[in-house]
Amino acid sequence: MESFFTLDRSLEMLGFLIGLLYLWWEYHADARMWWASLAMPLISFWVYYRAGLYADFAMNIYYFAIAIYGYIAWTRNSGRGKGAAESGESGKSARPITHVPPRVLAGCAAAFVAVYGLIAWWLITCTDSTVPWLDAFTTAMSIVATWMLAQKYLEQWVAWVFVDAVCVGLYFYKDRPFYAILYAIYTVIAILGYRKWRRMMREGV
Repeated sequence: MESFFTLDRSLEMLGFLIGLLYLWWEYHADARMWWASLAMPLISFWVYYRAGLYADFAMNIYYFAIAIYGYIAWTRNSGRGKGAAESGESGKSARPITHVPPRVLAGCAAAFVAVYGLIAWWLITCTDSTVPWLDAFTTAMSIVATWMLAQKYLEQWVAWVFVDAVCVGLYFYKDRPFYAILYAIYTVIAILGYRKWRRMMREGV
């Protein structure tokens, strides 16, 4: 019988632990989350490829790039003024939490539909993926949600609820229990995170 603690499983466990740290910082709107976001793709490349989740594998290239962009966007003005200096000490972002403007939201929806269709077509025609539609859904929605997170829009949490809930079933199906548990936690925290960010936005944090 194959040992449970294979390289795949060990990397999955490491990704799980870093993912929890990332989630804690995201929940508190802490810019240090982007450092964890740089580490997670490096681990997930192997995990997703071995699981046959090719869209998620490719998605991590985007995650790595957006982590750099997100950190810069969140901390761009952190060196200005007393409040910014305090923000830098605590790891909090200088960028305020806001609602996504209706026009931007419409653009996000259009981008999701276009990317979803393109990725689904690629998975069906060019790979041996057994879950092309679900893989395409989580990937396309994650692309939009991560960009919304980099802009620090409150509604990014809503997008993550959909992504995380689908990922729970997807990773159990693909025999990735640690990632399935991680995304179950993500689903709950996404709901709580929306409430916390809404409160922080009202308080001007």
